[in-house]
Amino acid sequence: MNTSDHHFYQKLTSSGKAVRWIRVGHLLTGHAPQAITMGHVVYNAESILYAGKEAPPAAIVQEKHRPDLTMPDHTLLPGLIEAHAHLFLQGAELDAEKRKQHLIQSPEALLSQATPRLAMLPRFGVIAVRDAGDKDGVGLALSKSYRSHHKAARASAYIDSPGAAIHHQGRYGSFMGSPLEQHADAADCVAARVAEGADRIKLIPTSIINFKKGMVTAKPQMDTEELSAFTKAAREHGKQSFAHASGDVGIDHVIAAGVDTVEHGFFIRFDQLDRMLEKNIAWVPTFAPVQKQIDHAEIMAWDEDCLANLKKIIENHKDSLRYAHQIGVTIIAGSDAGSYGVPHGEGLLYELELMQEAGLPPINVINTATGNSSKRLDFHEKFGLIQEGYQSRMILSAHHPEENVTNLRKNHLCLFDGTVIESDNDISFM
Repeated sequence: MNTSDHHFYQKLTSSGKAVRWIRVGHLLTGHAPQAITMGHVVYNAESILYAGKEAPPAAIVQEKHRPDLTMPDHTLLPGLIEAHAHLFLQGAELDAEKRKQHLIQSPEALLSQATPRLAMLPRFGVIAVRDAGDKDGVGLALSKSYRSHHKAARASAYIDSPGAAIHHQGRYGSFMGSPLEQHADAADCVAARVAEGADRIKLIPTSIINFKKGMVTAKPQMDTEELSAFTKAAREHGKQSFAHASGDVGIDHVIAAGVDTVEHGFFIRFDQLDRMLEKNIAWVPTFAPVQKQIDHAEIMAWDEDCLANLKKIIENHKDSLRYAHQIGVTIIAGSDAGSYGVPHGEGLLYELELMQEAGLPPINVINTATGNSSKRLDFHEKFGLIQEGYQSRMILSAHHPEENVTNLRKNHLCLFDGTVIESDNDISFM
């Protein structure tokens, strides 16, 4: 792929209903366990019109007799979905004091910095984000802005947001949420979030990992009964719920309550994964934030015991991921971008590499960031799959990520609603 070839770009670009027909050596649909060899895809700026092994019907390609481009050495796959990120946070910043100062900025300042983060994501091949909450309305403002712009004028990835996450007063989560004590009960709290524009409901029923002790030491802040009230209220409003949960006791509560997805899930047991499969609860493992503590252990001043704990946590998480994949739990990729050392965009690529390192085959890893998210997370728009009716947001690469997901870092093109966006290896991480 010669990305400096203007003629090449023209053959990929589409405006309005103008049809483009391409044929690629490897077509990844986002849900199949293997690539389609020499697959055909027909699309315009609005949507994918056809995808498959056989040549498309003549009516779809508007009397074209051959593809606009035939690329036997290229892979086409859906654009990536980041299923857990905090756009209001600057993940690349490693200085603790600067991160602290960042959080005390005005909502307007936080939004002004988050907006370009969202806009640059397609350069990484990331075409959508499920934001995981903030107390200052940044995610809600970004979601509202995205929806208010006509599709042809959009300049960023899709985003939806839960608004402020829900936690108990005085317990973990105040930097990204507001306490449920501000409301009469769970139903009132959910109704208030929905009235503010929340696309889904984010719950914080547990604390975070105590890295020095290698476990979650704080008791869960929500029990099964309370969580069930929230998930019931969310469903009544037609909203999914997702729960920050680490530590097996807290994970028991969220599974029993029937949340839609478990976020993080460190220290999850195999029997809990069995129950998640039975209840169709998906898992977003978020390896990256804990792995980054290992990567930056010297900056964090972790001692040998703490570092050993961190490594053990990651190894146990890998075991859980392999088991979840083996039994068929829906695994969804999210990097917790914005957390310490996890930049937006690059963080998701790193998360996929960690999942591959844990033992998931590359094509299954790709599916966690495409079709699995698309089919399970009930987004307002259709993306993440290469099939008829889905948005034409795809990645074209000569480096075959289905062989090694690290190849997603290499030069590629993001086909985004009829435009062509080139990856930029020199982009600043945010």
